[in-house]
Amino acid sequence: MFNNLSDKLDKAFHVLKGHGKITEVNVAETLKEVRRALLDADVNYKIAKDFTKRVKEKALGQDVLTTLNPGQLMVKIVKDELTELMGGETVGLNLSGTPTVILMSGLQGSGKTTFSGKLANYLKNKKTKQVLLVGCDVYRPAAINQLQVVGEQIGVEVYAEVGNQNPVEISQNAIKHAKATGKNVVIIDTAGRLAVDEEMMTEISNIHKAVQPHETLFVVDSMTGQDAVNTAKAFNDILNFEGVILTKLDGDTRGGAALSIKSVVNKPIKFIGTGEKMEAIDVFHPDRMADRILGMGDVVSLVERAQEQYDEAEARKIQKKIAKNQFGFDDFLKQIQQIKKMGNMKDLIGMIPGAGKAMKDVDIDDDAFKGIEAIIYSMTPKERSQPATINSSRKKRIAKGSGTSVQEVNQLMKQFNQMSKMMKMMQGGGGRKMMQMMKGMR
Repeated sequence: MFNNLSDKLDKAFHVLKGHGKITEVNVAETLKEVRRALLDADVNYKIAKDFTKRVKEKALGQDVLTTLNPGQLMVKIVKDELTELMGGETVGLNLSGTPTVILMSGLQGSGKTTFSGKLANYLKNKKTKQVLLVGCDVYRPAAINQLQVVGEQIGVEVYAEVGNQNPVEISQNAIKHAKATGKNVVIIDTAGRLAVDEEMMTEISNIHKAVQPHETLFVVDSMTGQDAVNTAKAFNDILNFEGVILTKLDGDTRGGAALSIKSVVNKPIKFIGTGEKMEAIDVFHPDRMADRILGMGDVVSLVERAQEQYDEAEARKIQKKIAKNQFGFDDFLKQIQQIKKMGNMKDLIGMIPGAGKAMKDVDIDDDAFKGIEAIIYSMTPKERSQPATINSSRKKRIAKGSGTSVQEVNQLMKQFNQMSKMMKMMQGGGGRKMMQMMKGMR
C-alpha cells in the first residue's frame, strides 16, 4: 500500500538532511521531488501543485524547533497536509434509520458485491446490527448467486427476486421484508456497467429516489487511479452520495485515488478494502493513512485489530495452562488463528513503525503459517496436548504426514519450547524481574 509513494517522499526529505534551517532554495528542491512523487502516484496535477504550494507557504522561513531538524519539520508539515487532502477527519456511517438503508453504487468490477458483504459482516459483528443484503444486479450473470454465497459465508440473509427484472421494485419489497423480519440495516447491491452510461445512471437514480437511502456509498477500485476520481465525480453529479469506499488498496496501487478523491468530489472516504477476506475492511482514518504513507506505521489500528480478536475468557484459560505447564499445540494453533483473523501479514507489518520500509522487498505470503498448521494437524491429539511425548520416530511420521522435513518439525518444536518458556517467565517472577530491569535502564 503506497510503497512507491512512500519511497519517493522519503528521498525528497533527504534533501533537507544536515541543514539548520528551511530556506527557499532547499525547500524548492524538496518540494519539486514531493510534487514528482505525487504525480507518479497518479495524483491530479492541479491537486499536486496546490498541495506543494500550501506546504511551501507553511515551511518557508520557519526556524527549526529545538526538537526538530528541517527534515523532521517538513515531514510534519507534509503529514498535516496529506491528512487534510484525504479529508482531515474520520467520518462514520449514518445508522439512524429504522431500518437504515445503504445504497451501494459503482462500476462493474469495482468490488461492489464483495464489499457489500464485508460491510454487512462489519455491521453485524462490530455494531451488532441485524443486516439484510439485497441483490438488485439483475443483469450480470450469477451476480445474485455471488451475493448469496457471500451472505451464507457471513451468516447474513440475502433478499432476491429471481426473474424480477425491476430493481426499483425489488429494493422497495426488500425494505418491507426487512421491517417485517426485524432487520435494522438494509444494504442494496446495485448493478454496475463497464463504463458510465445514461441507462445505468437513470436506473441507480430511480432506485435512489424510490428508497431514499440514509447512506449512498460509491465503491471505487483504487487500482484504476485517476480514472476512479473522474468516475466518482460523474456518479456524485447524479446521486450526491455521502461517502466513498476504496477497494483493492492491498494491490499494486499508486494511491492517487485515495489522495485526490476528497478534493474533487468533496466527499469523505469512509472505508477501505485491504484484502479478499470478509474481515478485510477498515474504517478510513486520514491521519493514520498519512502516517503510513510517510513510513510512520499505524500502531493504533494494529492495536485495535488485536483487541478485536482478544478473547478474555480464552486468555485466562491459556494463563492457567501456562502456569501448570499444560500449554500445548492446540493452544498454539488457536493463537495462530487469531493472528490470521487480524489481516494479511504484509499489511500488519506495514503498521509497525519502520518495519514496512525494512520489509518492503520481502515477499510475505498470506499463507505464512501454512507449514506450521500442516505439522500441527499431522500430530495426534495426545502429541498436541503433550508435546514432550514427541520422539524421533513420531517426528518422522509427522514430517511425512505434513509434507515437511524432520528438520522443519524440529525447528517448530524448538520455537514452541522457547515461546512456552518465555510465556511462563513473563507470568511468574521472571516477568516482574524483567520489568524492574527495564525500569532501571531508563
